[in-house]
Amino acid sequence: MKEYSFQTRELNKKKMGQEVFDLIIVGGGINGAGIARDAVLRGMRVALVEAEDFASGTSSKSSKLIHGGIRYLENYDFKLVFEALSERTKLFQIAPHLVHGLRFMIPLYDSSRVGMFKMGLGMWAYDFLALFQAPELHERLNSQISVERMPILKQQGLKGSYIYSDAYTDDDRLVHETLRSAHEVDAICANYMKATEIRWNEKGQFQSLLVEDQITHEKIWIQGRHLISSVGPWTDELGKNLIHKWERVLRPTKGIHLTFLKERLPLSSAVVMAAEKSDRIVFGIPRHEMVIVGTTDTDYTGSPSEVKAEPADVDYLLSIVNSYFPGAKIQKEDIVSSYAGVRPLVRDHSSSEGKTSREHSIWSDTRGITFVAGGKYTTYRLMSQQVVEQALQFFELGERIKFNKTLTNQPLNIHVESERYRQMFYQIESLADYFNRSVKDVTLLVERYGAEAIQILERGQGLDSIWEVEALHAIRFTMCLHLTDFMTRRVPLFLAHRDHGTEFVSAVSLVFQRELGWSNSQMQDEIEHYQQYIKKELNWK
Repeated sequence: MKEYSFQTRELNKKKMGQEVFDLIIVGGGINGAGIARDAVLRGMRVALVEAEDFASGTSSKSSKLIHGGIRYLENYDFKLVFEALSERTKLFQIAPHLVHGLRFMIPLYDSSRVGMFKMGLGMWAYDFLALFQAPELHERLNSQISVERMPILKQQGLKGSYIYSDAYTDDDRLVHETLRSAHEVDAICANYMKATEIRWNEKGQFQSLLVEDQITHEKIWIQGRHLISSVGPWTDELGKNLIHKWERVLRPTKGIHLTFLKERLPLSSAVVMAAEKSDRIVFGIPRHEMVIVGTTDTDYTGSPSEVKAEPADVDYLLSIVNSYFPGAKIQKEDIVSSYAGVRPLVRDHSSSEGKTSREHSIWSDTRGITFVAGGKYTTYRLMSQQVVEQALQFFELGERIKFNKTLTNQPLNIHVESERYRQMFYQIESLADYFNRSVKDVTLLVERYGAEAIQILERGQGLDSIWEVEALHAIRFTMCLHLTDFMTRRVPLFLAHRDHGTEFVSAVSLVFQRELGWSNSQMQDEIEHYQQYIKKELNWK
């Protein structure tokens, strides 16, 4: 695949100042990335800018699930569940290296709000809405078999459980891979480019966007025919700053997650918790590198940039974990890490945060701007398609016909086509021998990159740790500009390692220094910035 580095960013900045684009996209999260890929595959000329790092907002702070949303059945959001399950099937095909099947258990107790019969109806509905195409259909277990499957589960009052299928993902990396896919077809993208002003033409229509490089402070006017806002929880902030007579559209809610070592919370499958407490659902999600527990769902009124876990959030999740797994005796000291994000839910005057719809909204300003907010991570591909189709209504009929067909059902890149991806797992031992790496490290790379793992290993020869190898790849192929961006959004070091990867910081920083030409003082600043990031995120301690 083509290089996608800091050098690419410099070239893209020049192009942004010289060309006229069909679409200018503000926001480099999953929706912005999906919109860029959809539009550029149709043949449109696309520019995308992100004020911080790609996926630095909500798109790296999710529960990291690709799921239909079993909880939404209770709100009778059947359309949303059907859409999500349909998109889940597509994502298994287009991103098998990032979307992995996972079994979920819903334990039911005497005190649960939903009984075994009603939950059973929900399970059949879930399989039906998935058109019975889940990796496995649901199972009903009695209390004894439930405990055999999940030995640490609380037994008192347990009536039984249901097991069903969904999937987990690397949410931040799905953004990066989607942007790389768009870049392959010549989408012009750059991070750390903040939108600051709109220029209108003599007819009052959108003409150009002023962006400021957050690293060099250079300012560039980007000319375009249509502007798309995909900034998630910053939608109201962007609208207020750039659009006149803006009315608030969001009901932001905060979600926090905790991470644990798998040996400290040994879950045999994912677990759906808190069904007997409220309309909130808390997941326990085992992954290859950690267990994630979350999420909370509370109204949030602050800046999305300042959101963080508070002691009350942590106490709430710990109380849920210990009520389901009392024998584990989980304490705050067992928490490896935490992360917090803001959901950009659209205001619908619901009575509670949990009842607020996860449906997305797409609307346009007649002056040539289209907005998207709300929605589920799982449905980003469909949302992106709909946003582009909405924007095309501002184009001439001939262009609408020319750009009519979406092509986003194809794999993100040739390295992860399903059959090729599966075959890579038969080569792991030979690759480990050839590159003198451990089977564990090569397995990690194959799981995360498919056949591209071979090129990554080739480029990384001479580097000691697998994290240095991945750092080199991240710098050259994901436009990674800062140490913190790497530690938090390219690899799971911050979330999954007890020391947050600080033992690897020096070696990884040297890779950045060689690639980006940092001075020693710059490198020290980057290390200190990462230390401050850890302190901020874990301030509740």
